[in-house]
Amino acid sequence: MPAALAFAGIQVADAATNDGVKLVSAGKNIKAERYDNGDGFAVDLDLGLNIIAGQEPLEIRASRKSYADPIVAHLVTKKGNVTLPKALVTDLYTLKQFTTVTIKNAKGAVVKRYWTNFCPNSYDSVRTRPDAPAQSPYPMGCPSGNPFTLGTVWGVQAGWNAKTSDVPTHGKAFDLPPGKYSVGVTVNPPYQKLLNLTAKDATVALNLTVVKGSVEKEARTNAHQHGQQVSETHSEYRVPAKRPTARAAAPASGPRPDLRSLPAWGISISKGAKSKWYVNFGATVWNAGDSPLLVDGFRRSGQGLMDAYQYFFDAQGNQVGAVPAGTMEWDPRAGHNHWHFTDFAQYNLLKSDQKQVARSGKEAFCLANTDQVDYTIPLAKWRPFNTDLETSCGMQNSVGVREVLDIGNGDTYTQDRPGQSFDVTSLPNGTYYIQVKANPAGKLSERSTGNNTSVRKIVLGGTAKKRTLTVPPVNGIKG
Repeated sequence: MPAALAFAGIQVADAATNDGVKLVSAGKNIKAERYDNGDGFAVDLDLGLNIIAGQEPLEIRASRKSYADPIVAHLVTKKGNVTLPKALVTDLYTLKQFTTVTIKNAKGAVVKRYWTNFCPNSYDSVRTRPDAPAQSPYPMGCPSGNPFTLGTVWGVQAGWNAKTSDVPTHGKAFDLPPGKYSVGVTVNPPYQKLLNLTAKDATVALNLTVVKGSVEKEARTNAHQHGQQVSETHSEYRVPAKRPTARAAAPASGPRPDLRSLPAWGISISKGAKSKWYVNFGATVWNAGDSPLLVDGFRRSGQGLMDAYQYFFDAQGNQVGAVPAGTMEWDPRAGHNHWHFTDFAQYNLLKSDQKQVARSGKEAFCLANTDQVDYTIPLAKWRPFNTDLETSCGMQNSVGVREVLDIGNGDTYTQDRPGQSFDVTSLPNGTYYIQVKANPAGKLSERSTGNNTSVRKIVLGGTAKKRTLTVPPVNGIKG
């Protein structure tokens, strides 16, 4: 059982409004299957719990000025903002310990009691009443682990729902023996006060029946791997897509993307074939400008190559021009099977004197809004469309491709494959730096290029048989 928040010690200001937020369940009687997952038994538990927003949206904005500053979160209402206690928002991923779930057996004995976190940005959020707004402006999903996220927005549109968690976020697979149970779910006291929830609107009672599953979990799921798309057979000759009328240069003024590199993260060392050692890392480039980075590719006849153009827009969002921006190429390798933009980023390993000793073989990219980096900056796109490789990278028979990096969003690549990670087998022990460089060839027009590069210190040690890696934190952030 996770450690409890010291609820009695948390001081919560009165909410600026009571707009009818409540915890509800889709039904009172729940049936769940218990299955063998190969490592033991687990239960698929879906309690059908939702937070419903009332007459105005439930909106929380959380951000930090820099990596050295604490996270500050505010509940946004029409009558004013309310600052959340620090204990409720310790990172930019979820609201901490939002509900308490208590499960009792048929004899009334407590068999499980635990807390669940809450991400208000449900992927399957829908409106729950006919007069609710037709669209929600809030992001689909919360930031998912990038330690260098700067700001986020959590929200539930007025009259819309957001599913709450059913089981603890971390730990072993959730399990209950077959049988009948009673379940009580309560929004924890600090959130009750923050959202002005009555006891009735903060509590749900359910009946749960756990039964033995008829099929194994693996047989009932079929996850689609990113990038593994099936392409149709295509002819050797294909009519090229129509190209734009290109300007000689980008417009002299107007909105621009601003590409920035976050420090490398998720850094590790691994041993490969033939006693080689590799440094693996994740790299994020994000857009902090006042315009999306929008690049369209137009196919050359009979070739696995497209000519790329960057588009520009005025303050009203009207298209005002395009300039050549390099090329896009078809990558037929397993795990890719999509179009790569060739001039987006570059990853280098530097010695302590900042001289290059290695370069990642990753030089072409499918742009996608994979990470929320800062949704509190002006014009940030909270609900980007192309959030994974399936939505933005095209098919083998595509005659054109659009790749976008929206405002406030980042594109992360994990370099953990031979040729992409750094081969450090022959490098001596000592201090090195992982350099992430956006727009390395300068083919993209942006607001500033002075913030395109970041470096992250690492220290190699050990012996040829057992290399070690130390990664000092960045302003206390260990990611």
